[in-house]
Order: sequence, then C-alpha cells, then structure tokens
Amino acid sequence: MVSIVVPAHDEARVIGRLLDGLLDGARPGEFEIVVVPNGCTDATAEVAARYPVRVVETAAASKAAALRAGDAAATRFPRLYVDADVQLGADGARALARALDEPGVLAVAPERDLELAGRPWAVRAYYRVWTRLPEVRRGLFGRGVVGVGAEGHRRLRALPPVIADDLAASQAFAPAERRVVASARVTVHPPRTWGDLLRRRVRAVRGTGELEASDAAQAAGSARTGTRDLLAMARRDPRLVPSLAVFAAVAVIARRRARTAGTGQWERDESSRT
Repeated sequence: MVSIVVPAHDEARVIGRLLDGLLDGARPGEFEIVVVPNGCTDATAEVAARYPVRVVETAAASKAAALRAGDAAATRFPRLYVDADVQLGADGARALARALDEPGVLAVAPERDLELAGRPWAVRAYYRVWTRLPEVRRGLFGRGVVGVGAEGHRRLRALPPVIADDLAASQAFAPAERRVVASARVTVHPPRTWGDLLRRRVRAVRGTGELEASDAAQAAGSARTGTRDLLAMARRDPRLVPSLAVFAAVAVIARRRARTAGTGQWERDESSRT
C-alpha cells in the first residue's frame, strides 16, 4: 500500500479532479489517501468525504500543519505528498512507488505536463523559459508531488516549515538521491492571468528567501536563476529573447513586491483553480 497525503486549503473546486484520477483504476486498498482540509472556508472537506479517503481537518490555514497532520494519520511507506490542485493518476503513483524501491533513491517526483491552453502569451512566454532552466528540469519542485520512503521521510521531517516546501524537499537530497521519474506524469495548471502569475511568483520569491535564510539550507546551495543563465539561453536560442524579457520582468516585479508584501499576506493563484 502507498500512503498519499493531500493538504488542501479551499480546494473544493479541484480536489475531486485529483481524487478521480488517483482512484480511477486503483485496486481496492492499494492507496491509503489522507486529505487534510486546513483552515477551509469552502466545502473541501465535504467534497473529499464523498470519496473512499480519510479526511483529517485542521483549523489553521497552514500547509506545514496539514502535512504534519497527514503524516500522523498515514500509516504506510512509500509516501506521496500531492498538492490538491494538480492531477496525478494511479499509474503515476505506482511508478513513483516503484522508483523508491531502487537502491539509493530516497525521493522522487513525476515529470510535469503544463496545461497552458487558454493562457495569455505573456504567461506562456514565462513558462517557455522556466521549463528550460536546469534546476527546474532536474529538481523535484514545481511539480506538486514529492514521494519518499522511510529514510527520505526522516530527512523531510528535519526541514524547517517554509513556504517553498517542495523546493526545500528537493534540496534536502543530493542529485544521486533524488529522481524525476519519466514514466510518472503530473498535470500542473499554471496561472490563467498575468496578475495571478505575479502573485504566484511573489509567493515563490518569499519562500525561496525563507529557505535560503534557514540553517537547514546552507549546505544545499541556491536554486535561483542568475543573469548568466538567461544570457546563456539567449545565445543558444535567440528566438527565446522575447520570452526571456518577459521572464526577467516577472522576476524583477516579483522581487520588489515580495519586499513590500506583508508577511501574513496570502499570495495564491486562484485562476488555475477553475
């Protein structure tokens, strides 16, 4: 059995989409799914309760607290942590579990498919660059799914509770200890508007800053994109220059907004949850 923990804050519109995919084709008892509605003001818990899953509610709107509650309720390894707004099928969950049986592999994530249909040009341009960044291609973050075995789980439990939890999980493991599993696919839904893209990036910038300031991340290095990376991409493929300009603009605006945003401000992209 594979345990799957799903933290969910106001995800009533999309939680069924994820659970339908996980349970379609799953054998009885194959997956232990724990959904953790946290600080919800919508019907997330009620929607999840319609499925053969365990629902563990928490009052605080905190992903870190939801992950802890889900961990306390889950009983098996391998264990997958899956964001409620992505889509992962039963076959993908199985492939991730199999990869964790390989010697030396402590953490895994699926290949990502970005659903960019209907997004404006600027959003598509941003992700045209983002998906080409080396750290994005080889890291476990930005996929909405991270899987670990018992040893990898012990590593994760030592991490600080930061916004960029998937980036922290990725950097907690050496490249040889983590794997992006090509036979597992996850559908990620990017923002549908320019404003929501900026909100998502502000949150990412704040999360990266938190992580880099933590003691646990000092030995892991940085996953930030530098000017040299962008210039190298432009030299390799001049056709990317307009998209690189969009990417750079988003980065500059997001960093400025991250410095002025209140620490309690919830910068979440709502447009992808439709």
